[in-house]
Amino acid sequence: MATILVIEDEEDIRLNLAELLTLAQHNVLAAANGKEGVELAQTGQPDLIISDITMPCIDGFGVLHILKKHSATKDIPFIFLTSKSEMGNLRMAMNLGANDYIIKPFEGNDLLSAVEARVKTNSNVSSPQAPVMSIPGNELLTVPTVAVSQNPLMQLMEACDVMEYSRKQVIYKEGSTPRFLYFIKKGKVRTYKSHEDGKDLVMGLYGEDDFIGYAPLLEGVFHIETAEATEDVELVLIPKTEFEKHIELCPEVMKHFIAILARNLMEKEDQLLSVAYSTLRKKVAGALVSLGKKYHKQREGSYTINMSRDELASIAGTATESLIRTLTEFKHEKLIDMNNGAISILNNQKLEHLIR
Repeated sequence: MATILVIEDEEDIRLNLAELLTLAQHNVLAAANGKEGVELAQTGQPDLIISDITMPCIDGFGVLHILKKHSATKDIPFIFLTSKSEMGNLRMAMNLGANDYIIKPFEGNDLLSAVEARVKTNSNVSSPQAPVMSIPGNELLTVPTVAVSQNPLMQLMEACDVMEYSRKQVIYKEGSTPRFLYFIKKGKVRTYKSHEDGKDLVMGLYGEDDFIGYAPLLEGVFHIETAEATEDVELVLIPKTEFEKHIELCPEVMKHFIAILARNLMEKEDQLLSVAYSTLRKKVAGALVSLGKKYHKQREGSYTINMSRDELASIAGTATESLIRTLTEFKHEKLIDMNNGAISILNNQKLEHLIR
C-alpha cells in the first residue's frame, strides 16, 4: 500500500483519481492546486505524486521544480497528467526530473499500471504482492550454451507480476504509453488497428510463449496498435525500466528481440504480398494455415478455429462476404467443417497445397 498525492485543479478528475487509487488499496492525499500540492508533499511525505500541468497558483512544472530542491522530497517519483495539446511540454517535464506522464483522457488500467510500476521501484513501499511465476524452459529464449536459470530475462520474469485478462479485455490501447513488456504465459492475444470507419484491421496473432508490446519499447514511441485477449489469458508484466536495463546489459536479450522483429517483418511482407496478388481461395487458405501454424503446435490431426468471420476476413485481407462464400466452398470440398461458428480443419495438407 502506497501513499499517493494527487494534484489536480479539476474537481471531477481529482475525485475520480482518488476513488480509483483508493479502490486499488492506496492511501490518497488530494490537492486542488500547485501550492497546496507542495505543502502536502512536504508534510505528508507521499510515496508517489501525480500532478496536472496547467493549474492555478503554481503549475505542475513549478511543483516539480520546488520539490526537487528539497532533500526530503527530491526523490519522490513524479507522474504528470497532460492533455494532447500539452505534448510539446513533455521534454521540459522530463528534463525537470519527471518519471512518467499520462495523457488525458486516460483509461483506469493505464493509470494503475503506471502507478504500480513506480511504486514497485520504491523499496520503502509495501504494495500488495501478486502471484509470481516460474517458467520452466522457454525455447524462444534458451541459448544452447546457457542454462535457463542463468538467462537474465528468465530470471527477471520469475520475479515479475502475473496478470489475468478476460476474453475481449484490452491489454493496452493504440496511442497509449508503453509501460510493460508482456509475456504470454497462457491464452491467445490479437493486436489490431482501428480505422475511422469503425472496422478493425488485425495486425498480429499471439499465443503461449510469445512476447507482445516490445516494438514501442525499443523505438521509444506510443503503442501503434491495440492488444486484446481473444480468450482468457495470463500475462507476465515486465516493467519497461527493467526491460531496458536488460537490453543494455545483455547482448543475448537484444539479439533475441532483433530476431523477433526481423521474423515479424518477413511475415508482414508475405502477408502484404498475399493480399496484393493472391486469389481469394489462396488468401482464405493462407489465413487458415497460418492460424494452424500459430496455435496448433502439434501439426497433426484436425484443429478448430474459434474466431469471428470479420476477424478472419481481416487476417485474410478480404471482405467478410467473400470469406464466407469461400469457407462454404471449402466445406463442400471437405477441407473444413463448420459448427456453431467454429471452423474445424479437416485436410490441412490440401489447404497448404492451395497456397503454393
